[in-house]
Parts: sequence; C-alpha cells; structure tokens
Amino acid sequence: MSQIAIRANKLGKQYRIGAPVARYQTLRELVSERFSSPVLRSRQDEKNNHIWAIRDISFEVEQGQVLGVIGRNGAGKSTLLKVLSRVTHPTEGYAEIHGRVGSLLEVGTGFHPELTGRENIYLNGAILGMKRTEIDRKFDEIVDFSEVEKFIDTPVKRYSSGMYLRLAFAVAAHLEPEILVVDEVLAVGDAEFQRKCLGKMSDVAQQGRTVLFVSHNMSAILRLTEETLVIEKGRVVMRAPSAQAVDYYLSKGFSQEGQRLWREDEIPASAYPFRPHSIRVLNPAGVVSDTLRSVEPVTIEMEYFLDAAVTGLRVGIYLLSTRGEFIFTSFDTDAVDQFERYAVRRAGHYISRCKIPANFLNEGRFVIGVNASAYRVKRYFHDEQALSFNVDAAGAPGMQWPEPRMGSVRPLLEWQIESV
Repeated sequence: MSQIAIRANKLGKQYRIGAPVARYQTLRELVSERFSSPVLRSRQDEKNNHIWAIRDISFEVEQGQVLGVIGRNGAGKSTLLKVLSRVTHPTEGYAEIHGRVGSLLEVGTGFHPELTGRENIYLNGAILGMKRTEIDRKFDEIVDFSEVEKFIDTPVKRYSSGMYLRLAFAVAAHLEPEILVVDEVLAVGDAEFQRKCLGKMSDVAQQGRTVLFVSHNMSAILRLTEETLVIEKGRVVMRAPSAQAVDYYLSKGFSQEGQRLWREDEIPASAYPFRPHSIRVLNPAGVVSDTLRSVEPVTIEMEYFLDAAVTGLRVGIYLLSTRGEFIFTSFDTDAVDQFERYAVRRAGHYISRCKIPANFLNEGRFVIGVNASAYRVKRYFHDEQALSFNVDAAGAPGMQWPEPRMGSVRPLLEWQIESV
C-alpha cells in the first residue's frame, strides 16, 4: 500500500474583507446601534465582510508524486499552499503532512532581511530541522546554483528581486525537504533562470520527493507533473492526468459559440475607465463561430466602453496555443495612422476589430488573451485566457499528404520551382 505524504480533508479558509474603521462614537450613536436589529446587522456584516478563499477541498498526494495545481488568478491556489505550508490556519477542515516541508510561496519566503545570504541558508536549514553538517554539505551547491557567490555575505535586504529569487529557490530545492511546495514565483526570473529552475524541478521530481507545483505555465505543468488539480472559485473542480486537466482549464468558462461576455464582478475596479463588454470570433460571413477554417480569414472583435477619456490607450490580443505558447501579439494602434488618430480616446462605446488572414493558422485549438493598457503608464485590463476557438485545416494547402503539419501556423508561402 502506497504511503500518503499529504492528505487534505474538507479544507476551508475564510478571510475578512477590509477592516472596520476605528472612531469614537457619540452616546446617541451607541444607543441607536444597540437597539437596531443586532441579528440582522450581524448576518449582513457576515455576508458582506467575509469571503471563502478556499472551501471543501479534499485530496491526497502519495509520497514521491508531483502534483500540479492550476486555476485562474484569485481561484485560491496560493491560499491552499499557505494552509498546507502552515503559514496560515484553516477555518475549517484539516490537513495531514507527513515529512519536512520546504516552501517557496513568494520571493524570499522565510528570509530575514537583516541577515546575510549565508546566514539565511543556515536559518532555513535549521527551520527544516537539518543538522549543520547536512547544510555544510549542500552549501557550495546552493551558492553555485544561485549565482550570488559575490554577495553571499551581504544582507539580503540589499539584493535585487532577481538575486532574492535565485537564492530562495536554490535553498528550497537543495536542502532536501521530503515535500516541496512551489508557488508561481518563477515568473519574476529571467528566461535563462526559469529554464534552470525547471530543470532542477525535474531533477527533484526524479529523486522521489513529493512536489506540489502551482504555475500558469502550462508547458511546465505538462513537463513536470503527471496529475493536476484544477481549482475554480476556491473549490477543486477536477483532478485528472495533466494533459486532460490543462485542456479542461484552458477551455473552461469559454463560450462554445465563440463569444465571451464579461460580468460586472469579473471586472476589477482598477480597470476604470475601461469597461470590457465582450470578445467574439467571426467567420467570413460575419457570424460568431467556435470553429473556423484554416483557408478562410478570421475576424476578432473586442467590444468595450470608456467611462472617461484615456490618453495613449491600446487594446490588443495575444494569440496562444492551448499549451500556453505565444504565437503573436497585436494592438489596435500598431499602425502609425491609427496611433496618431486615437492618441486620445474619448469616452464612449467602441469595437476594436482585427483580421487574421486566410492560410495562416494550422489546425487545432487556440486561446485569445486580451490587454488594454497605456504603454508604460497603466494596464487597465488583462485577461490571459479570454476566449478559445478551433481551426479546421480541411482543404488547406498540403492536405494531399495526410501527415500532420508541425507548428501553430500553416502559411501558404510563394514557392518557385526552376529547372536549371
């Protein structure tokens, strides 16, 4: 019988939204408050001032298993890891952890800013219950991996965020806890360091240690994990082989008719004055469609409102594969004449429309992300997986060979054959 490293049973964590403003009350206010309906008031306060970050989460992780955790921003992934790492206590339910836990929840987790890099390595090892001789044995390897040897005796409060991350990851991965909990922290590192970290994560997984890995990088999830949890609005909605879970996640919540409408509660207050309404994919007849042909052009429309004028606004899309690989990025003011014409976009109702030419996309499923921002000034709205759609390659050039074409694009290029 396999041994269990992590067992979560109906875990829930509730947070209070905001905090009451402390102020002195008059005698009249105190009397009025005392005689107002206390039961109704307390119920209303409970409803409005509290939110369940996670609720009724149950799962098991076997020793040596690498389990992925994916979900949209705000789904509850980080809260779950904090509960399992004992950073915060659950409001309900319980979790059993069998083994030493090493956590990398954010840059520099567990580091003391006044201590040097060297001192923090030994501090983290001591927290994990390791002996000094064990830490000594790993010390040079940690420093080499982090590439901060020159600054190892400098207080970490003087480190850049990149140096902080390098050392934090090196410590978490090399001090050999039985269970490694990693949140989406690699996004702040450069591309070379991300590849290095993913390689180390792969080594850790092959060593038989238990890993809980949260990431928005679907390629990393597919590469490192065999099973994945999908969390939505604080609850586990699926546990499945990683390929199946990733496909579900990338498609979940997307309209199957090729259109996405944003609800008011999906639009953050920080988006003001930009208010997204919908995004849709149209076939050549102008009809909203979930499946389009590779040999025909595809039109993408983004409909939105501006509640006030915005200077330098650009509204654009990211086109990605279902594995999270970027294919291209395009904004509605990329053309110079559009950029000059809409230097200031006045309040009103808008549709930004772009066309992907025929014979460009290969067969498969694609994801559209949207972005509304003023360059280097403010990002108003961002949805990394706003909509998905299918492309059918029937009739595309080269179909006389039944073999699948590699890549996300399938361009019809101009060729010449010359007999010499």
